[in-house]
Amino acid sequence: MSISVLDLFKIGIGPSSSHTVGPMRAAHDFSAALQHKGLLEQVRRVEVKLYGSLSATGIGHGTDRAVVAGLMGARPDAVDPDFVVTAVDCVRLDGSLPLAGAVAVPFDWTRDLRLLPVSLPYHPNAMRLTAHGADGVLFENTYYSVGGGFVVDAAQAQSGVSAEADVALPYPFETGSELLEQCKRHGLRISELMLANEGAWRSEADTRAALQRTWDVMRTCVARGIGQEGVLPGGLHVRRRAAALHRKLSEQTTGRNLISDTMAALDWVNLYALAVNEENAGGGRVVTAPTNGAAGIIPAVLQYYMNFMPGASARDVDSFLLAAAAVGVLCKKNASISGAEVGCQGEVGSACAMAAAGLTEVLGGTPEQVENAAEIGLEHNLGLTCDPVGGLVQVPCIERNAMASVKAINAAQLALRGDGAHAISLDQVIRTMRDTGRDMLDKYKETSRGGLAVSFPEC
Repeated sequence: MSISVLDLFKIGIGPSSSHTVGPMRAAHDFSAALQHKGLLEQVRRVEVKLYGSLSATGIGHGTDRAVVAGLMGARPDAVDPDFVVTAVDCVRLDGSLPLAGAVAVPFDWTRDLRLLPVSLPYHPNAMRLTAHGADGVLFENTYYSVGGGFVVDAAQAQSGVSAEADVALPYPFETGSELLEQCKRHGLRISELMLANEGAWRSEADTRAALQRTWDVMRTCVARGIGQEGVLPGGLHVRRRAAALHRKLSEQTTGRNLISDTMAALDWVNLYALAVNEENAGGGRVVTAPTNGAAGIIPAVLQYYMNFMPGASARDVDSFLLAAAAVGVLCKKNASISGAEVGCQGEVGSACAMAAAGLTEVLGGTPEQVENAAEIGLEHNLGLTCDPVGGLVQVPCIERNAMASVKAINAAQLALRGDGAHAISLDQVIRTMRDTGRDMLDKYKETSRGGLAVSFPEC
């Protein structure tokens, strides 16, 4: 399929793109299909079955609540996060689900929403939705949340045809080497090539406006995260740290030249990443970049660049996100960005590579240096497991974003100090991520049955 930059950077809510955003989209599509088929008034019961990783960590990731909200007609890019809390609580208490926001259907949370500890063949993030009428099943579909908020249903999984149209691009590429060859042949920077490709979906003005909207959501998320205090939901009693850290930095760095102070730079990058991922853990509005679990890395690096780099402009935002998206496309097409499929190397690793590429692009790097930066960023996240404690996107996820943000900056620095030549290509590292994920035990892939997820309760 052809993947747009706006497919990778989706506006949604926390805490998980694959466990919250994707399931909400699927449930919304299911209720919309019932409406389109004229079946809505005939529905007497809706049954939800969550499989694999959606079952294992679905409660901690808010999958149950996201599905119910989607059945009510909510979309992750438009829903008020507070709606998910209040409206879904009413369904649980009242036992009545306003299907598609229009028809009240009885809904017994314990009977009609089932967590099944088995995996379906296509992908570990699977869910089956069934609408029952007076005389039996009216409509049923199986959906797979394949990472980053992307969703395919049973027919698309079987045919291999995705929901996203396979449009013809002026500069198509399937690998990093093809991307570099296209840039060389046509004398384009990576961001320029990606902007031209986006023209297959919309005008340049519309693309730039959409990228600025995406950046606005990222900035708002950082600002809101910095302003919030208290304990994150879920029972781990994880305290929000961004607000206190911001106060300390504001007091300590007054009048200092931050761009030349390495330790201060690390502090501010850490702050931005923590702010975003604390918002994500709290169910707030975030941008999948390329997933929610890794949502803080790209905003942290871009926020620091925009705040402290003299002469930074809105065009730099566009270039950063476009170059980052080129790497995200390669990771998704040739491996995976799903923690349930390849571990956290597919989420934080891909985001680190994307941020490194974006930063190298706006700092004037050549296409070869951008590819090198992405390779470094991903290479040094290979084998990273997805082992969220308590099934929550909090420990180690929040700090992991801060660490990867700093790593992305270092990857860009290393690449910019070289000429783009390196021994291992980005394509080889992406294939290695894919193979490593295939060999990784399932207990390390977003099931909370291994690693830190089981070490923490033992302490």
